[in-house]
This record gives sequence, structure tokens and C-alpha cells, in this order.
Amino acid sequence: MQSGGMMVSTQSDLQLKAHLFRRAAFGTTASQLEIIDSKSYGQIVDDLLDPDAGDGIDYDVLYRHCPDFSGGLGMAGAQSSWLYRMVVSDTPLIEKMALFWHGVFATGYSKLTQGKIMNNQIQMFRRLALGNMHDILMGISTDPAMMMWLDNDDNHKGAINENYGRELLELFSMGVGNYTEDDIKECARAFTGWTIRNKDYVRLKAQNDSLWPYGRTSFEFQYIADDHDDGEKTFLGEKGDFNGEDIIRIICKQEATGRFISRHLYSFFVADEPPVTKWPYEEPRDGKAIEALTKVYLESGYNIMEVLRFLFNSEFFKSSNIRNTKIKGPAELVASILRVTGEITGPNPSMMKYASQVNVMGQELINPPSVEGWHQGLEWIDTGTTVERVNFSSAQIGDSTKPGIKNIILRLMEFDCTEPGEFIDKCTDELGFVYLTDKSREELINHLSSQVADGFNVRDLDESDVSNILRLIASTPDYQRA
Repeated sequence: MQSGGMMVSTQSDLQLKAHLFRRAAFGTTASQLEIIDSKSYGQIVDDLLDPDAGDGIDYDVLYRHCPDFSGGLGMAGAQSSWLYRMVVSDTPLIEKMALFWHGVFATGYSKLTQGKIMNNQIQMFRRLALGNMHDILMGISTDPAMMMWLDNDDNHKGAINENYGRELLELFSMGVGNYTEDDIKECARAFTGWTIRNKDYVRLKAQNDSLWPYGRTSFEFQYIADDHDDGEKTFLGEKGDFNGEDIIRIICKQEATGRFISRHLYSFFVADEPPVTKWPYEEPRDGKAIEALTKVYLESGYNIMEVLRFLFNSEFFKSSNIRNTKIKGPAELVASILRVTGEITGPNPSMMKYASQVNVMGQELINPPSVEGWHQGLEWIDTGTTVERVNFSSAQIGDSTKPGIKNIILRLMEFDCTEPGEFIDKCTDELGFVYLTDKSREELINHLSSQVADGFNVRDLDESDVSNILRLIASTPDYQRA
């Protein structure tokens, strides 16, 4: 909507922008949306996808205050460092995509027992997050953490280990039903000689933790030509003396790869799909959307940024039918809340506490439960994790000492209103246009009405009254959704 040459967002515009930030970032608030009110939805999408945008993080200061954030020993440092970036980064989509790729190329600390190489892998995801699928697959195929996780360091000429080759095709790129067992063997042959240069040295150094707090030496990729099987191979119908990069080139151009990655992106950003292991037997929720995304993938030269640009601007993403239907993952929930509370403005050791909160909600960053990653949707919810999620949400959002909450309360107390329902709506808008079901909204209105004897008026509320309303909103099931 235009007013005097300036863009003025309507309520529906703001709700759509808030939906974009919930899915493509880690949420927003009404005051944050006001800062970019002059920008259209499409301009905000372009900003989120801007490859030249900086994250605004001073890493020298970060590591000076929190040297263990480099993730050298154990998981805590790497987990805290990543959550910190989710909370403060000016490029939240990069962190969201790092989380996405971490789920696709699930690699776990449980086998590697070194946080530093997991930290390095996540940094690789950031660097390649919005790039070409060929580069992403090359990155993960030369990543020491993945090599150890799926045993490609034990894949040798004349004695192949099929583990990485199998998962590359089954879970990382094409999906079951689009290749043969022979393709797996030929793939494994092509990746012989791709190994770790300094494995024995690092394992010896790992026996001595005197390097703390600066982290252990990282594993490094090495290609050993003498250990590579350079014989002729037949892979997905093509013949040649293929190396690993040739395999990736062939994989990327397959329509099956486009469909597979498109379905992953749809499931992560739009609406939940069943676990990957069920994809060969269950049709996509929206087949037309998957086909449209696949077309962009192939026509753009496997460019993930362009696939996302199409996705975020699509009607199936903007549809009101899919808004507020996804359960936030634990990291997403905690990061989105800390962005609202505004308490984390610089390096802060308290991130360790918040990262452990993500763990108890059921998501150990850098340590997924299996090569499948985490199952999404309702599988985030059980009796134990629900209590943790609701307690954390309500305690943080209802804490008026936190600067972001303090600001929201002051804005609400300046709102001239005599209708409880109107005030509840204003509260949800200030928290980022939170959607409430009719039942939740009615219960909150009834509670608010019961607190006054002579008619409701915002002027009669004090800070504790407003913070209590915010706390109750955060404790609803609706607040757990994105």
C-alpha cells in the first residue's frame, strides 16, 4: 500500500512478512518490522538472500571473551557458538540454511568426539549454504568430519568401503529407487583416495588436552592418487575413469536430485513431509510445488539461492493454509525467543546455558541421533520436552527485566484500548504476529476480563499485568509453531 510515495504495510502485509521471518530466519517483532516497513515483501526476500551481506559479528571479540566457542573440546563450545550466531547474526537465513544442511548431511559428535571439526563443518555449510549443489556436495565429500562419520578414510583401492557412497546416493542427493547397488559400488570406487592427511597425528595429540582452551588441531583432507582406483567405471549409465568430482557432476544433473533437494527444502521451509526413508513409498504433500522447485533447480544450474528465491515468492509458501503449522525445532525456538528478549547483544558465556536448554528439548546441535538427522514436526513433542519448551518460553517472554520484553511492554502500555480482545491481538502482534487459535484467544480474553471489575482499559494495567499476559501467550501451544 502506498501513502505519499512511501510503502505503508497493511496488517496482512505485516503478517506475511512475519511469516517469512519465522520460516526463513528466527522470527521478528513488530518494532523490528517497523524499521523495514518501506520495503516490499520481495525486497525483503532479496535482502535475506543477499550473498554479500555481512553477519555483523566481531569474531576477534567473540573468541577473546569466549575462547571455548571455537569448539575445540567437547560439544558445548561448538553448540554455544552456533546458537550465538543464530541469535545475533545479521544474516539469519545463512544460519537457518546451515541448520538445514546439518539435517540433510547429518554428522555427529558421538562418533567423532571432537567439536572443532564439527564446528568447521558448520562453517563450511555457512560458506556454501546458498551456492551451487555441485559445490555443496564437493564440500561435504572433502569434509574430514563426514569422512570419519561415514568411513571414507577407510575406502581404498582394491578394498572399497561403500558407506559414504551409499549414503551420498540414498540420503544426501537422490533417494532410494533412483540408483542400483552397482552404482553404489562404482561410486565408492570413485571416492577411493579421498582421505584425511593427519589422522594419526591428531589422534595422538587428542590424548593431551593441554591445548585447551584454544582447541585441538583440525583434521585435514588429502587426496592420495596412488590409493585411487582409476579404472573405468559405469555410474548412472555413464562410463569413464571417474573420480569423486565426476560422480558429483553426474549426480547434480539428475532430475531425481532436483526432486530430492526440492522436497527437503519444501519440508524445512513450507510444510512437513514424512521422514526421508518413507519418500519412496509416499507421494509429496504438494507434487506441483516439488515439480516447480525441481524445474528451477535444473534451469538455474543447481543454484540453491534461486530455488529459495522462487520458494519464498511462491503462492504455496505465502498461503495462509501453511502458516503457523510447523513445530519449531528446539534450536529455532530458543534462538527466536532470545532474539525477542534482546538480552544477547555481544559475546556472552550464558550461551552455554541456553545451548544446554536446546539439548534438553531434544536437539543436540552437532550431534544428530543418526545419519537421517532429526525427524521434524510432532516428533519434537513429547510429555517431557513439552514441559521444557513451555517453561522456557513463558519464563523468557514474561521476564520484564529483559530489554526486548521491556520495550514491548512499554509499547503496549501506550496503546489506547478498552477491549480485551483488541489488546490480546496487539500483544501477539508485538511478539511477532503470533497466531492464536480461536480457543487460545478466547481463553486469554476471558482471563484478562476476569482481572478487572469495572471494564477493561489498558491505562489500568501495570508492568506486571502486561508481562503476565505475554507469559500466558508464550505458554500456549500456538507459540510453539512457526
